[in-house]
Amino acid sequence: RQTDKKEMVKRSQLMVASLVRTATCWTLHNTGILFSRGLIIKYMSSTESGDRSSAAIKQQESKSQEVFELDLIPPRGTRDFYPEEMRIRQWLFSQWRRTSEKWGFEEVDAPVLENEALYIRKAGEEVTQQLYSFEDKGGRRVSLRPEMTPSVARMVAAKRKGLSLPIKWYSIPQCWRYERMTRGRRREHYQWNMDILGVDGVEAEADLLAAVVHFFQSVHLGPDEVGIKLNSRKVLASLIKRTAGVDFLEEPARFTAACVLVDKLDKVSVEALYDDFAQINIHKNQVDALVTAMSSTSLQDDDPALVELRKLFDLARAHGFYDYLVFDATVVRGLAYYTGLVFEGFDRKGELRAICGGGRYDNLLTSMYPKVDDLPAVGVGFGDAVIIELLKDKNLLPKNISPPADILTFPIALSGAEKEEDEHKLAIAAASVAALLRTHTLANVDLVLEPKKAKWAFKHADRRGARFVAMLAPDEWFSQDNLVILKDLQSGEQNSIPFNQLADQVSDALSFSPSPLSPVAVADTEKNDDK
Repeated sequence: RQTDKKEMVKRSQLMVASLVRTATCWTLHNTGILFSRGLIIKYMSSTESGDRSSAAIKQQESKSQEVFELDLIPPRGTRDFYPEEMRIRQWLFSQWRRTSEKWGFEEVDAPVLENEALYIRKAGEEVTQQLYSFEDKGGRRVSLRPEMTPSVARMVAAKRKGLSLPIKWYSIPQCWRYERMTRGRRREHYQWNMDILGVDGVEAEADLLAAVVHFFQSVHLGPDEVGIKLNSRKVLASLIKRTAGVDFLEEPARFTAACVLVDKLDKVSVEALYDDFAQINIHKNQVDALVTAMSSTSLQDDDPALVELRKLFDLARAHGFYDYLVFDATVVRGLAYYTGLVFEGFDRKGELRAICGGGRYDNLLTSMYPKVDDLPAVGVGFGDAVIIELLKDKNLLPKNISPPADILTFPIALSGAEKEEDEHKLAIAAASVAALLRTHTLANVDLVLEPKKAKWAFKHADRRGARFVAMLAPDEWFSQDNLVILKDLQSGEQNSIPFNQLADQVSDALSFSPSPLSPVAVADTEKNDDK
């Protein structure tokens, strides 16, 4: 039996070694060893006489010293957010949220994973070719969301009869598109969205753009740095019909395909698109005529399609953002569901891609859900990547966003015969102090989890942006009043305060000098900026 067992082990070793040479990935569950193509790490068999290596594997052991290392860089087109970057991100999000809520919008969210069919439209849109889509284990086609508007439409359709109008929603979703990367363009990004549903007049566009401009102003971007290009799909429909003979009402699919190509004109030369236009029976001379018409169209023309745009410019004067607006007949926006006014934020130097974009999409609900009554709608999307790049260029990013720590609490490191026992008692005391302040004050408290010298604690408090340091020292804490040493790092004042009075003292002090990230501090900053 022993001889038979050894022979079986030998055969199994040879079989595994042969399989490993061509296997993409083998995992031996009894040993946990991973085999990958081109790399044989080790194979060990267990017998009664101990571990033995096969001859085939031994020949590879000199090469197997290589250790497979996981990549330290995230997938191409994605980002890590370390604390410094996270503070900038949260600062930007807070600006977006304050603006949205100041304009009466309510926040919503939806799954980052949606049904793929939500984004597949017969319009030749780039987004349909950029989906991160796959089949899940249940056989369903799903996709990471490339944009938020279809999810908003789905949510509205699901509760259409129970929602009061107008609907004003905003969101800051993470979106995914597998696209060519340039400066300010990644394969994942966060996008501020605002949508108004239930209003069919340009007053909705005006209110939306007023909010966008308010954000620009809140981060000190004036009309000399940024602007908003305006156009209307109705204007484009008129121009395409006049120059190329494509009627929107009679040939909606052909018109939509033409719009998608026109949207590419600011990215590639018109010559590079002749063949694409030819595929929808728009010939070279017609394309040239269309480009000429778009560049020469003026807001003062008699075209009835310009009436809405003139109304919007009038409303912009009333809202106070007229100086940011520019009429540009070449602006199309690439998504097929836009039906009316479209707009696009841009930097005046022209160094970056569009800062934001949006428009009216009155027919989206019915096109997705034919049994649902449609709603007039307008929305805007505002990515985080481009605006961060622009604010960096303008040196407008906040430089000293302190981490959210008001008080650093720590037990002082001791020395001497009773060091270990006393330090343990002080650690318990520090936990009690932190619990007291976290429960009974509005302070953000950073508890140091091991005894430290005062010099280290003060440096750490400075890095954390703390206003106070609460120290637990044996002479003070073990006294009758359980004293806590509280040092104000702004004034340099230091006092020993009884434990039962500490919360009141801290609350009083912070009420007069809020932390840099507190709501009061933000409000004060806004007031000073306004002044």
